[in-house]
Amino acid sequence: MGEVIRQVLPLTLGVLVSPIPIIAIVALLLTPRARDAALGFLAGWTAGIVATTTVLLVIANVIGMNSDTGEPKTSVSVIILLLGVLVLTLAVRQWTGRHEDTHRDRLAGVTPVRAVQQGLLLSIINPTNLLMFVAAAIAVSQGMLSVGGQVVAVAVFSLVAACGVAVPVVVYVVDAERWRPRLDALGAWLEPNRATVVSVLLLVIGVVLMAKGIGGLID
Repeated sequence: MGEVIRQVLPLTLGVLVSPIPIIAIVALLLTPRARDAALGFLAGWTAGIVATTTVLLVIANVIGMNSDTGEPKTSVSVIILLLGVLVLTLAVRQWTGRHEDTHRDRLAGVTPVRAVQQGLLLSIINPTNLLMFVAAAIAVSQGMLSVGGQVVAVAVFSLVAACGVAVPVVVYVVDAERWRPRLDALGAWLEPNRATVVSVLLLVIGVVLMAKGIGGLID
């Protein structure tokens, strides 16, 4: 269990510090119906992480991630290597697409129900998230854990990955007046710097995944 958790925790960073949902949640927290809309977005965001990772884990279990010797299959190592390449490609894309829409204006006035939908969609259709979910599902499946152990691993991954959205919501609920200006400043800083933040993070994760894939091929 400990080894599986150590493998999935770095992958949570790709979801946890994703600027778009953080910018979106900050925008929601500055609206008149801030609390309800932000909690709705958080619920949708978390549900998307849990549901997608669980589905991918079930698929990984059905396919089988390890060979009869208990070592990763060659095909799985190739998949992990390709995931690393895709993550590095996304890093380059993030860097070159620095002026893309951040969705802040479109999310600023949504209703709580709409916020749930937006949180769910943003967690599922984000290419970076999907790559992290796939890598996490493979890591958990390779761990050869019991069903209960896999549930715990997915729960840990999901809870940590959701913290990028959860933390602003929690601090706002605790002391809205104190944290509102700081959250606004955070959103204002992230908008022009999001490409740099994501690119560097994806670069590191991509290199780690490629190294793991190559290691599995040469062992």
